[in-house]
Amino acid sequence: MGHGHGHHHHSHDHGAGAPTRRLAMALGLTCVVLVAEVVGAWISGSLALLSDAAHMFTDAAALAIALSAARLSQRPADARRSFGYHRFEILAAALNAVLLLLASAYILFEAASRAFDPPRVESNAMLAVAVLGLLTNLAGMWLLYSGREQNLNLRGAYLEVWSDMLGSVGVIAAALVIGATGWLWVDPLVAALIGLWVLPRAWHLLRASAHVLLEGTPEHIDLQALERDLLATAGVRGVHDLHVWSLGSRSVSLSVHLVMHESVDRPEELLERVRAQLASHFGIHHSTVQLERRACDQAHLPHSFEAGGHAH
Repeated sequence: MGHGHGHHHHSHDHGAGAPTRRLAMALGLTCVVLVAEVVGAWISGSLALLSDAAHMFTDAAALAIALSAARLSQRPADARRSFGYHRFEILAAALNAVLLLLASAYILFEAASRAFDPPRVESNAMLAVAVLGLLTNLAGMWLLYSGREQNLNLRGAYLEVWSDMLGSVGVIAAALVIGATGWLWVDPLVAALIGLWVLPRAWHLLRASAHVLLEGTPEHIDLQALERDLLATAGVRGVHDLHVWSLGSRSVSLSVHLVMHESVDRPEELLERVRAQLASHFGIHHSTVQLERRACDQAHLPHSFEAGGHAH
């Protein structure tokens, strides 16, 4: 029986401070406009602007959480947390999604309450503050754009700013329509549309975060294809107890038991081939591989993925 453990550090760990700096800058911009929007909503009486301010508040909270999580996730592992602090970014993304859901639910409730008796709205103040919010959102999106696909925490922050950018566009449109026609019902309508647009995206982010927290297989990994690839490796005749999970957005890990052919006399060479294959074919650089001459008892346990992968 042989056991191998591979763990390599890669370029995605370098320059970890760049996302942190971008998050800090986006947070500063958001807080400035948040104050302006709250004051503007109070002066103008606009629910659409208030909805934008509510989303701006969740933006600020989300960015603050994301910033804290990004810093915490860079801490090294210790005796109490042997996997380090990578999960903080996933917890932050889940909390951001919950904040978005709550804010959207409140705006929808308020829009329904105002639908049949909309209050007076000062469209000029509403327009000026919404334009300021739009410019800030565009700047925040530019700051967060490059890291949104590689980091679930940054994706959550980017989604917050993106949704608020659309909210600002909606508020601008509502202010122009109200100023030109006096149709006050446009204000709660735009607020409701903003809330409805955000809800499914917040739900998707929450599901993605929960998937990571439940040790789900990363979305870009096809576990059955990975098993077939391992079975096709020279010297391997069986695969069991295969698990692939991630601690954060990119830290993918794998553990597996491999049953060797009787002809294998240099297990260490097989280990190196398997680890190189996992890295080149699936981008998995942290792997724990156990080699066996015959399948161990874990091969038929319920938690063992595709126990039928063994040769009979």
